[in-house]
Amino acid sequence: MEAFASFFRSIERKSQKKYYGAVAEILNILPPLKEVGDSDNLSKALVALIELAEIAPTMFKALFHSLVQFSITVIQDKDLGDQVRQNALELMATFADYNAAMCKKDPSYTSDMVTQCLSLMTDIGMDDDDAAEWNASEDLDVEESDLNHVAGEQCMDRLANKLGGQAVLPPTFNWLPRMMQSSAWRDRHAALMAISAISEGCRDLMEGELDKVLALVVPALRDPHPRVRWAGCNALGQMSTDFAGTMQEKYHNIVLTNIIPVLDSAEPRVQSHAAAALVNFCEEAQKTTLEPYLDGLLDHLLRLLRSPKRYVQEQALSTIATIADSAETAFGKYYDTLMPLLFNVLREEQSKEFRLLRAKAMECATLIALAVGKQRMGQDALDLVQLLGHIQSNILDADDPQSQYLLHCWGRMCRVLGQDFIPYLPSVMPPLMELASAKADIQLLDDEEQIANFEQEEGWELVPLKGKVIGIKTSILEDKHMATELIVVYAQQLAAAFEPYVLEIMQNVSLPGLAFFFHDPVRVASAKSVPMLLNSYMKAHGERSPQMAKLWELTLEKILEVLTPEISIDTLAEMYQCFYESVEVIGKDSLTPMHMQNFIEAAKGTLLEYQQRVEKRLEEQQETEDGEEESEDTIFAIEDDQTLLSDMNKAFHTIFKNQGSSFLPAWSRLLPFYTTFITNADSTQRQWALCIMDDVLEFCGDQSWTYQDHIRQPLIDGMRDEVPANRQAACYGVGIAAQKGGQAWSSFVAECLPTLFQVCQVPNAREDDHVFATENACASISKILQSNAAKVPNVQDVVAHWLNTLPVVNDEEAAPYAYMFLASLIDQYVFNPSSFDIFELTIIHRSNPAVLAAADKVFVAIALALEAETIQGQTATRVAAAAKTLVQTANVDARRILTTLSPETQQTVQAYFI
Repeated sequence: MEAFASFFRSIERKSQKKYYGAVAEILNILPPLKEVGDSDNLSKALVALIELAEIAPTMFKALFHSLVQFSITVIQDKDLGDQVRQNALELMATFADYNAAMCKKDPSYTSDMVTQCLSLMTDIGMDDDDAAEWNASEDLDVEESDLNHVAGEQCMDRLANKLGGQAVLPPTFNWLPRMMQSSAWRDRHAALMAISAISEGCRDLMEGELDKVLALVVPALRDPHPRVRWAGCNALGQMSTDFAGTMQEKYHNIVLTNIIPVLDSAEPRVQSHAAAALVNFCEEAQKTTLEPYLDGLLDHLLRLLRSPKRYVQEQALSTIATIADSAETAFGKYYDTLMPLLFNVLREEQSKEFRLLRAKAMECATLIALAVGKQRMGQDALDLVQLLGHIQSNILDADDPQSQYLLHCWGRMCRVLGQDFIPYLPSVMPPLMELASAKADIQLLDDEEQIANFEQEEGWELVPLKGKVIGIKTSILEDKHMATELIVVYAQQLAAAFEPYVLEIMQNVSLPGLAFFFHDPVRVASAKSVPMLLNSYMKAHGERSPQMAKLWELTLEKILEVLTPEISIDTLAEMYQCFYESVEVIGKDSLTPMHMQNFIEAAKGTLLEYQQRVEKRLEEQQETEDGEEESEDTIFAIEDDQTLLSDMNKAFHTIFKNQGSSFLPAWSRLLPFYTTFITNADSTQRQWALCIMDDVLEFCGDQSWTYQDHIRQPLIDGMRDEVPANRQAACYGVGIAAQKGGQAWSSFVAECLPTLFQVCQVPNAREDDHVFATENACASISKILQSNAAKVPNVQDVVAHWLNTLPVVNDEEAAPYAYMFLASLIDQYVFNPSSFDIFELTIIHRSNPAVLAAADKVFVAIALALEAETIQGQTATRVAAAAKTLVQTANVDARRILTTLSPETQQTVQAYFI
């Protein structure tokens, strides 16, 4: 079986189908192995089947129900070894991963699997019924991945995520109420852990039933058995994350009033886990939600700081830190109580076992500092920084956890103190630079013994490469990543004051980091740092200084080098982001013709490889069999490609914005790609091309007409696209052509008016998916009427029709154009015909007839936009003034109309009219 699985994996997918007939013979090997109790060989056979199920799950389709029944008998046979039982469970879970449809169609798969998972989850603490041993243990991170109850929990999680709530919830909740009423604590524990396991995958259906779920969970917080109370805390913590927002907004009273008393439990492990669950709840809670509970929370957590168990103290500090972060300034009330305690912990000289506690105290103190601010802290802010400096100078051991915590603490204090942090940089930067400049520790492993030794060591990642194995020390890379991220914080917060460090960082950390292929997170952090460092240097030296020009030349060359195609698509997207953010910092005319040609060359290679990946996925899709779902790898790959295209688009946008029509000669080399993309069946590709055409229209003025053969028809087709985002892009393009394209585009945009009106009339035009396309169409019509009225027949009819496309209450970019045009219609002025003396001509106000005819509707459209804040500042003031004029001119009963609107809208509009 192992040989067949290996062979099957090695052949092409098209050739695999001819071996499907061998499945029956393969499966016939299993029952005899089970009958004689040969756990080892049965376990190996199941591993081979798992490999086959990953490659071609549908090859088992004809015999799937029989395989399900056999696997269930293995899982529930306690005479067999745990490993073989878990392998049978893994086989069944693999089918859910790779062909969920086949699993859902089987009459017993889901119910049997849920039952067996729950059964395995009760296999816990068999020699520790009263949990005395469990509670006495201080090793909270003990390895349990090979235990039955963990296997059951993990499988429940996978089933929920792959099969969904509709399949998993009925059989699960057929068991849970009974299990919660069981006299056996292991049943109650398993039920609660099951809720933790399935809540993410069943989120959509469970969210509407949280009342019922909480009715099961909350009583467990008062259960006589400590492990059940622990599991209740676990469930509430997981639900607080999986149902973030709803749990905090609707159920804060139920959760907090019931979990706060658990902090007083007799068992330290329960206390600690209750505090940990509060972290999950509080980090997603609003300040106003937490405020009424702060007294009770802090009172209990302060008591935990006096616990004899160090891990309880550490967790209490983490929870206090999270509450401070969420409560923000409201935490100031507790500052005078907490900060002296934290200072005392930080000032004490402590032995090694207390280093993590002091690290947690540093974290807590600096998060409180961030919450209450520099002004509230007063002298304490400087005292805290000096304390951190003292601790840093006394760290001698490489494994001291305080080192990593300190780095983040310095970053927080920089945000608290701002420019007052500058004097501390000479102490902070050397250790930071040492970590950020670290080279990769790489070992070439030649033999099996070496490989085995490195596999046992923590902090090493083994990577196969051309028949060899390379060991990479990940701890160094993680520190390098963290240090580079903190450089971003300093450059962002200190701006020009960070200039003394910019050149060294750029040359030794950030630019080499862009090509640090051993660790993508380091590359991403380096990419984030480059624009920030450029900004710091520019603030210090000025935009056009010789120093800035020299640094930019060096930087741009390195950035362009890393825009070439590579395996890590999401990291490549970050490189494009680094490029466009850097160009944005330098500004106008920051690229030479050669730079632009090099950029286009890199983009061309990236687009070619993108097309190859899309083509390969299409081929794989054609070979997909019934019921097979896209693998997670494929889904993630598609998402990565979409992100890449989006960041490439922003790069093109930024170049056009800063270089204008000088970019056109280089850009035009990519026209074959636009032609292919704009007609592609893939809506993402069509949108990509449309957005770049919009940039050509926006930033190249009348020179864009040169490319009208590539632009006009795509805009027309785009306005009729079934995908709302594409309609939005096309409508925006027509409006920009009217506004900035000049006379050459005037006839075309006028001809687009009927299509723009059609966009506003699609079914569900005002619903979330469609509303931005609708509002962009409205704004574009106003731009055409504003800039090209001479080309529009029956202007008054068009204006009257346009008024029906209002209001614009979602798109803050589209709204100002629409409403400023509306204001101009209201405030039209003409000469007074009764004035005969040429030197005494007077003008009178006369609103557009179409506006007067629809005065009530126009007033409502303005009121709704003011309330939605899609128009703000001077635009809002100007439009509100026009609304006052309309009220007077058309005798609009504003008070009556306002009573038909929401109280919020009434209040907002009245503020403009007072």
